[in-house]
Amino acid sequence: MAPPRAEGSGLETTLDSKAFQVFAGAASAVTNPDVDRWKAAGGKVIGYFCSAMPEELTVAAGILPVRLRATGSTGTELSDAYLSSINCTYPRHALNMALQGEYAFIDGLVMFNSCDHIRRLYDHWIRQLPTPFVRILSLPRKAEPAQVAWFRSELLELRNGLQEHFGVEITDDKLRAAIKTHNERRRLLREIYGLRKAPQPPLSGAEALAVTVGTTALPVERTNALLTELLADLRRRAGIADYRARLMIMGGELDNPQYIKVIEDQGALVVADALCFGSRLFWKDVDETAADPLQALAQYYVKDRPSCARVFTEYENRSQYVHRMLDEFKVDGAIFERLTFCELWGFEQFSLTNDFKEWGVPLLCMDREYTLSAVGQLRTRVQAFLETIEG
Repeated sequence: MAPPRAEGSGLETTLDSKAFQVFAGAASAVTNPDVDRWKAAGGKVIGYFCSAMPEELTVAAGILPVRLRATGSTGTELSDAYLSSINCTYPRHALNMALQGEYAFIDGLVMFNSCDHIRRLYDHWIRQLPTPFVRILSLPRKAEPAQVAWFRSELLELRNGLQEHFGVEITDDKLRAAIKTHNERRRLLREIYGLRKAPQPPLSGAEALAVTVGTTALPVERTNALLTELLADLRRRAGIADYRARLMIMGGELDNPQYIKVIEDQGALVVADALCFGSRLFWKDVDETAADPLQALAQYYVKDRPSCARVFTEYENRSQYVHRMLDEFKVDGAIFERLTFCELWGFEQFSLTNDFKEWGVPLLCMDREYTLSAVGQLRTRVQAFLETIEG
């Protein structure tokens, strides 16, 4: 008999938790009932694509931030007229869904020059789609004081733009309150991840990713209440003991728990990650005591949080972050996943491969498409990798 599925998510799980069902449901679709209720009550929604998005700014404006995914996409027929076959499939699927009207629920969009592929997505979006408020922010490639100051000026422009377009006031006090609420979400997620350090963790890697992805599509206050409930449910759950190896997964855009489910179905247990839909979202807090909350946000999103591969001056910090996680979560081996044609994570893969050799930790590097494909090849390579670890 197959394990039960989290309602509406398609993810097999034995986790008896209503809170988890909400997260898994939110992770399985572009929108969800919470967003629908928000819109029905007259609320505004801002969509965004990058983990560098300061959600605190939109929350302080009374606007719901929702991280856009292409979950459920089945093709790129429309977007292929604008993006080539050598573009990353993530923006291709996202633009296709946008052209189909799947993101019609958003009242605005905030993007970043996070990579050339996303920049091309922005170029076509502003020409082909009628989204009433669209802004692109310049995200620095270095993480030094000058770049923090630069990003603060970018956030100030976003703040002014939100106030003018939506007729709201984003005061420093509202920003401080939003920072505090988001830090609470970060703390709760770190507490959940802390449970995965145990010899018998109470949740799988696929379940953990469903939770973190779900948090990017729900109101933050509701998220905090659900995370508190989920923590209580996890502490009552029996741990997972039947696994062949403890793995860590690293890389860029991964929002599909089913990808990790395929890995874990081969006998692995993913206990840690360094993903932009995972631990990089919450491993550090924003400074709540700073006199200037906008400066605190700039400092956090440019310098303090674990950066992504585009910030070339932070490689040593990212390497240390990965190494500490390998130790803390007692990892036996790691998988590096990269979307095909992603240059940024290709360079990161090369550098980390050398570090893993020095550390003596087995590493498997996998290229993939945005939608789950080549499952047979994934199974075969993971099986061989686990045999190598066991050997």
